[in-house]
Amino acid sequence: MAFDLKYIGHSGFEIDFPDERKSILIDPYLEINKAYNYTNLDITDIFLTHGHNDHIGSAIEISYEKQSVITAVFELANYCYQRGADTKGINLGSWIDYPWGRAIYVPALHSNSSPNGFYAGISAGIVFDIRGIKLYHAGDTSLFSDMKLIKELYKPDIVILPIGGTFTMDIEHAAIAAEWLQGTITIPMHYNTFDEIRVDAERFRMLLETKGLNCQIMRYNDVLPF
Repeated sequence: MAFDLKYIGHSGFEIDFPDERKSILIDPYLEINKAYNYTNLDITDIFLTHGHNDHIGSAIEISYEKQSVITAVFELANYCYQRGADTKGINLGSWIDYPWGRAIYVPALHSNSSPNGFYAGISAGIVFDIRGIKLYHAGDTSLFSDMKLIKELYKPDIVILPIGGTFTMDIEHAAIAAEWLQGTITIPMHYNTFDEIRVDAERFRMLLETKGLNCQIMRYNDVLPF
C-alpha cells in the first residue's frame, strides 16, 4: 500500500503514510468537519491551491502547532510566513522533491486572494507523485484545454475535481474534464458546502459511468487505500 487518502471535506484531503506514521494535508478547511481530528498526526507538509478562506482554512494554525511546512505559490507563501508559518514558496511548472515523493503545481483558472482580500498570486492545481502513484488535485478551476496536457504529461491515476459550479466547474464541465484526464478513479470535491454550490454528486457519478469512468463519492472522513 502506497498511502491512504482521507476526505476532510470541501476541497480538503489528508494523505497518510501508515508505514511511516506521517501525513500531509491539502487545503485544510476544517471548520466544516467538527469530527475531524489531526491532534495525533505527524503532519510534515501542507499544500495550498490558493488563498481563499475555504482553502487556506486552518493551515497557518496547523503549521505553527505541528511545525509543518506550507507549500504554496510565492505570494501566498509570503502571506502565511508573515503570520508565523514555516513556508516553501514555489510557482508553476517545476517538480519539487519531498521525502515521500514529489509535487508540481499546474495551472488552474480561478481568482485568488488572501483572507484579508489582498493579492495572493495565481491559483493552481497540484500533481503529486507518491510512490509511483500520480494524484491530481485540480484546485478551484473552470474547464480548460490544458487538462489534456496534464493527462499527456503526468497521466494521473487519481483525479480530484470540483463539481459545485458558481465558483468552479459544474457537473457537466467536470465530467468533460474527467473524460479528458482518464484517471483510474475520479473523486468529486468542492460541492454542497454552501448553498451556491449545492449539487447532486450522484448525477456526476452517473455521467462518468456513461463514459466508462470510475467515480468514487467520498463522505467526510472516508478513507481510500492506494
